[in-house]
Amino acid sequence: MIRNYLILVGVLGILAVSLGAFGAHKLASLVSEKSLSAFQTGIQYHFYHTLAILGTLQLFPLISNTNLLKKAILAFAVGILLFSGSLYFLACSQYIGIEHWNKIIGPITPIGGLAFIIGWGILFYVGLKEMKFKDE
Repeated sequence: MIRNYLILVGVLGILAVSLGAFGAHKLASLVSEKSLSAFQTGIQYHFYHTLAILGTLQLFPLISNTNLLKKAILAFAVGILLFSGSLYFLACSQYIGIEHWNKIIGPITPIGGLAFIIGWGILFYVGLKEMKFKDE
């Protein structure tokens, strides 16, 4: 199980670095500043939540109910797909000829943001209710 999550982290990390390089070196000359800024926001949140998944994996040995951690990881992965993915498409929509999809893709971004919030909320709950520390 941990192996699969590490593979996920590796793939997400590779994508974040690759897309970041694409944005910095190629996309910057093709799209507006506003589009480039949106793309960079997608990259930042992609990286943050890839690292959040990696950090969440460190909690597995510390709690007995790992189902909550799995749900947090799923929420972070869905958030990356929806939030960052939609920003990538919105930023590149004119360049790749799908600007007519912006009204469909745009509303997906806050759903991805909600997935991130849910993931962090699950970790908050785990900290309150599930974790047992040595001094307790």
